[in-house]
Amino acid sequence: MMTAKEYEASLRKLKLKVYMFGKRIENVVDDPIIRPSMNAVALTYGLAQNSDYKHIMTATSHLTGKTINRFCHIHQSTEDLVKKTDMGRLMGSMTGACFQRCVGMDALNALSITTFDMDVQYGTEYNKRFLKYLEYVQEKDLTCDGAMTDPKGDRSLAPHQQPDRDMYLHVVREDENGIVVRGAKAHQTGAVNSHEIIVMPTVSMREADRDFALSFALPSDSEGIVYIMGRQSCDTRKLEKGRIDCGNSFFGGHEALVVFDNVFVPWNRVFMYKEYEFAGRLVEQFASYHRQSYACKSGVGDVLIGAAQTIAEFNGVAKASHIRDKIIEMTHLNETLYAGSVACACKGEKQPCGTFLVHPLLANVCKQNVTRLPFEIARLAQDIAGGLMVTLPSDEDFNSPEVGAWLDKYFKGHASVSTRDRRRILRLIENICLGTAAVGYLTESMHGAGSPQAQRIMIARQSDIGKKQALAKKLCGITGKSKV
Repeated sequence: MMTAKEYEASLRKLKLKVYMFGKRIENVVDDPIIRPSMNAVALTYGLAQNSDYKHIMTATSHLTGKTINRFCHIHQSTEDLVKKTDMGRLMGSMTGACFQRCVGMDALNALSITTFDMDVQYGTEYNKRFLKYLEYVQEKDLTCDGAMTDPKGDRSLAPHQQPDRDMYLHVVREDENGIVVRGAKAHQTGAVNSHEIIVMPTVSMREADRDFALSFALPSDSEGIVYIMGRQSCDTRKLEKGRIDCGNSFFGGHEALVVFDNVFVPWNRVFMYKEYEFAGRLVEQFASYHRQSYACKSGVGDVLIGAAQTIAEFNGVAKASHIRDKIIEMTHLNETLYAGSVACACKGEKQPCGTFLVHPLLANVCKQNVTRLPFEIARLAQDIAGGLMVTLPSDEDFNSPEVGAWLDKYFKGHASVSTRDRRRILRLIENICLGTAAVGYLTESMHGAGSPQAQRIMIARQSDIGKKQALAKKLCGITGKSKV
């Protein structure tokens, strides 16, 4: 396994083509806006080397028997699935941000199932290719970007109906050596911190869409791959001299549009090629895993609850009954998020390939809660913090010889607490609720792993309403079939 320092060194060897604010970024690792996201991924390596966390952060490879980072592991039991939940909460609580490796982990596990099932039906060798690739990822301890979301263009049209076919990543041509693909993947979390990109289809498909039913993996610096960084609220605060206004200056996340401009993929890296019948299955299996992964939001919630309690004490209102009640409500909601992830893990089942898959219905219920409860937790935190969270003058004003003394005087809270520390905790709450971390805590809670409606569709499919009707009819004495 790599250490955090070795991980950073490995990123420096990549020759990525990255653009931000209209300019190419030559040194991605040290860029002040991108660096905090790299720090968050580096912690996944650092904790795996820490004896206090090895039991959560590492696993035993079912391929080699070696100890590996859990983010490269294929789940072999419900215990593995529960540890994945605990790992997500741990990482969220230690970074207060998105740590970016979950998507690749979930892609690996979904592909371990889908490639096996395709081989059984078609006699292909996708699973053999995949397992060889997986062993490489585990041996090198690589960070993988799971790339599923296409731009989609006109969403009322299927992939093959789009006026511009590039709205869905697709095959352009093939030969005896491999395929050439073109298109893009949007909202790619941690993309420029990844060694590999694992591409998957984004929707269920029919035969007319077979050119879009693709899954493959490539090194992240492959020829023709271009990254265009997305903006985050308050992102340029990281360019300022003072660090207090960042709220969380050491950890963060990032997203990027990843463009595939006629990119070559060798056959040994192709895991699905026009098997459109399995596109939807891969999407659903990946989505189930990734919806479980949102246990990370309970970890960030732990930080936000701690920050809310701290600012209540700094403001001198911690003993007020309504403040205590709000902290209790935040805790109740946060533990509900965690419970959903644990539940779908405990009810997971072994698939024919040997991989354990989370309970799909409970995974979707888990994520449906995540689309709502963090917003209420954030609302309560802002309520407790007060308006000063968004009206504080800048750190430079506090350091100003002309006005700094007045600011330090008039923004002091409890006598035992410095104005500087009060500012620190307020900026942390702002960062999680409104700043750069809000992407990972709130927007990602809403749209990550699919929109809220996507989960509701899956809940409707899997809820077995007919069985529930039969139970009700039996208890009240209704017999026979209804004509309605």
